[in-house]
Amino acid sequence: MLYYLAEWIKNTFNPPGFGVFQYITFRSAASAISALLISFIFGPFIIKILKRKQIGEQAKLELNGVGNHNLKAGTPTMGGLIVLLSVLLPTLFWANILNIYVILILLATAWLGSVGLLDDYLKVVKKYQKGLIAKWKIVGQISIGLIIGCTIYFFPEIFSDDFEKFKTLTTVPFEKMINFDFGIFYIPVVIFIITATSNAVNLTDGLDGLAIGTVGIVALALAIITYITGNSVFASYLNIIHLKGSAELTIFCSALVGASLGFLWFNSYPAQVFMGDTGSLALGGAIGVLCILIKKEFLLPILGGIFFAETLSVIIQVSYFKYTKKKYGEGKRLFKMSPIHHHFEKSGWHESKIVTRFYIIAVILAIITMTTFKVR
Repeated sequence: MLYYLAEWIKNTFNPPGFGVFQYITFRSAASAISALLISFIFGPFIIKILKRKQIGEQAKLELNGVGNHNLKAGTPTMGGLIVLLSVLLPTLFWANILNIYVILILLATAWLGSVGLLDDYLKVVKKYQKGLIAKWKIVGQISIGLIIGCTIYFFPEIFSDDFEKFKTLTTVPFEKMINFDFGIFYIPVVIFIITATSNAVNLTDGLDGLAIGTVGIVALALAIITYITGNSVFASYLNIIHLKGSAELTIFCSALVGASLGFLWFNSYPAQVFMGDTGSLALGGAIGVLCILIKKEFLLPILGGIFFAETLSVIIQVSYFKYTKKKYGEGKRLFKMSPIHHHFEKSGWHESKIVTRFYIIAVILAIITMTTFKVR
């Protein structure tokens, strides 16, 4: 909105200085600052409302005696509303909202945020123990995956004139000359990625500051990647797929960085508010959609390595338990508890130490992700 206002003022009155609004870098910085300010201004107000309405985290019996989780019951949840507000508004203010990349990322974030909000509402307000039934949650995730996948596959012309030749391709890490083609499996792959990433961040959201801090690190890396993908000079130099118009996604990524820092202010140990599924499903899905839109799907296991490890630990734990139960008549566990951050908690680590070390790993993985563009 401010982007178009600035364009109109520039074209109509031509005042000095307004040309700066055409630069992605300026608008990205403004987006990050706006997101941070929105978090700081509206965060306390939203937390106060959640407390007044007694919208608090329910006690989790399976975590009784693990760390300090027994003390967290009653802490306001659905704080993902702060994150969504801080991400969506700056993007609407500073991005070209007629850009198809911006439209799709905003749609996916709002869509999955709504699914998460409904789940939190049923769980916390209506006191349904499991919240939104799992199959309906999956339906919500598959639906937005279908919309994104079909848009890219069947309507490539709305992205750019040359997008047709890139629509089912993806960049292969550490490989300069080969782009992998998903072909007819592209739409199912998109659905799988969006569903998997949204659930992966949801699983990671188990310790104060863990999910939102890691999301912020990933978003910062994606801000750089989206910028170079949309810049013909940088894309040509690094020999990656250049997607005209995709640099506008940098503004969304920057807003996500600012929103993550803003929410971390309230969510760091000891947390004043939890994001709930409202935030985790939306943020996880947004990361998946960003990688899909810029053709970097194969980077997800590296860049989102923390989320990947958390999900893998659950899959391994459940599979090993079922296998040993079938073979020996008694189920055994490979980890003390899953997701893996709870394994470290039961091993005696304080959650602040776990979160800090996971941040360090996330930064290392982000650096490795950046090297995949040059070490090829």
